[in-house]
Amino acid sequence: MRRLLDLLLTTDPVQRVRLAHAGLAMLMLAAGVVAMHYFVAAGAAPRRPVAWWTAFSLGGMLVFFALIRSGWSARLAEPSMTVAQIVYALTCGAAAYALLGPAHGGVFPLVMVVLMFAMFAATPRQMIGVSAYAVVLYGAVMLTMAMARPQVYPPAIEAGHFLMIATMVPAATVLAARVTRMRERLRLRRDELATALERIRELATHDELTGLVNRRHMRELIAQEHQRCVRSGQTFCLARLDVDGYDALGGAQAPEAAALLLRGVAQEAVRHVRGADLVAHWDGGHFVLMLPDTRAALARGVVERMVQRLAAADLAPGARQAGVTLSGGLAEHRAGESVDQTLERAGAALAEARAEGGNRLRLA
Repeated sequence: MRRLLDLLLTTDPVQRVRLAHAGLAMLMLAAGVVAMHYFVAAGAAPRRPVAWWTAFSLGGMLVFFALIRSGWSARLAEPSMTVAQIVYALTCGAAAYALLGPAHGGVFPLVMVVLMFAMFAATPRQMIGVSAYAVVLYGAVMLTMAMARPQVYPPAIEAGHFLMIATMVPAATVLAARVTRMRERLRLRRDELATALERIRELATHDELTGLVNRRHMRELIAQEHQRCVRSGQTFCLARLDVDGYDALGGAQAPEAAALLLRGVAQEAVRHVRGADLVAHWDGGHFVLMLPDTRAALARGVVERMVQRLAAADLAPGARQAGVTLSGGLAEHRAGESVDQTLERAGAALAEARAEGGNRLRLA
C-alpha cells in the first residue's frame, strides 16, 4: 500500500500535499458524478449529455493531477493549481445545473463543498476572484435557463436561487479570510515557540557569558566520547586551561573586565582549535578542551599553539599589562580510566604548569 501511495503521490513532501489536495478535489467531483447518474436513473436528467459531462469533469481533474504529478505545474506561479481546480469544479457545477432540469437544486451542495475546499486552500485575494466568478457564472446560467426553459426553471425561483448564491459565496470569502488570519496567527505562534525552544536549548547547553559549551553539557559530550572510545578502542585527550592573571585583571572584583577577558579567551580559543575539538567554559577563568580521537603527541602541539597565540593576543583592555596568559595541563585518556580520573590528571598537570610560572603546557 505504501509503495502504491509513493508511486501515486511521490515521496516529496511538498508534492504529496499538492497531489493529496488534487486527489481530494477529484473525489468530491466523483461524488457529484454519482449524484448526477442517480438523477439520470430517476429520469430527471438526460443520459447522453450527463455521460459527456462525466467524461469532461473527471477527465479535467485527471489532467490537473497529471500536470502536478509530472512536475509540469512547478513552473507556474501557483504549482498546486488550486484556483484553476476550483474554477474548473465551479464550471462543472454550473453545467450540471443546466443539465439537471427539475433536480437542478441538487447542485447547491456541490457548490458549497467546492467553496469549503476553497476556504482552506485559497488566499483571501484568490477567494474574492473565485467568488466573483461563481456569482457571475451561476447568475448567467440561471438567467439563461429561466429564459430558455421557464417551465422547468421558473424565473421567480431562479431569482431566489441567485440570491442564495450571491449571499452564500461572499460569506464563504469572509470566512476564508478569517481562516487565513487564524492560520497566520498559528504559524506565528509556532515560529515563536520554535524560537523559544531553540533559545532554551541554547541556554541549557551553552555558557551565556562566553557562548562556549557549558560545564554540564561538556560532561555529557565527554561521556559520549568516552563510550565511543570504549567501543572503538580509540582514545581522546582532555586539557584543563587556566587564564593566568585573571584575578589580577579583575576577576570577581571587576566583573565587566573579567567578562571581556573571558569572551576574548573564548573567541581566540575557538579560532585556534581544530574543527572537531570542543572548548567549554568550566568556571571563573578555567576552561576545558576535548580533542576527540587524538593521541597526546598531536594534542600537545594543538594546545601549545593555543597557549602561544593567546599570550600574543590582545584579549581585553589592560590584559597585557596584567600579564594575562594561559596555562594548560593535558592528559590522554587511558583504557579502564574514568573521565573524572583523566580530568584529575589534567588538573594536576595544570597545577604543575602554574607552579612553574604559567604561560606553558604540561603533559600528565
